[in-house]
Amino acid sequence: MDVLTQYAWIVWLVLILAFATIEVFTLEMTFLMLALGSVAGLISGLFGIPWWAQFLIAAVVAVGLILTLRPSLLRLLRRGADPARSNIDALIGADGQVVLTVTGAGGQVRLQNGDVWTARLSPITEQTDVAVGEKILVTGIDGATAVVVPVERSTPQ
Repeated sequence: MDVLTQYAWIVWLVLILAFATIEVFTLEMTFLMLALGSVAGLISGLFGIPWWAQFLIAAVVAVGLILTLRPSLLRLLRRGADPARSNIDALIGADGQVVLTVTGAGGQVRLQNGDVWTARLSPITEQTDVAVGEKILVTGIDGATAVVVPVERSTPQ
């Protein structure tokens, strides 16, 4: 038995620990599958299989798990995700009031959450400007600018 085959179990243990540690920080299940492939390599090494065959077994098992088990594990992991919208997604559909006349080039609005945003009129509106105090609805966010329409234009007629 050559030295590489004799001490391959140490390499497999190091790989298993490294992949498991990386998986804890990423939670993408890829490194978990690589760790399980390394377990298969370790087990095959315990039966005295040559190092190159251990590597092939580990690779085949890891790829097989990535293609078969990983997608269902990711679905289970994300199933309990918070359905609440956050960040920019939470602002779309928010209403507010014009603070500084809003035109196609710019203006300012105060949203329902109290934030004051730079705003501009959406190109879909026929209005050229919205006066101070009028109600608006956010239809999108473009960088740090809220794209808005007047409330009267946003409701079905």
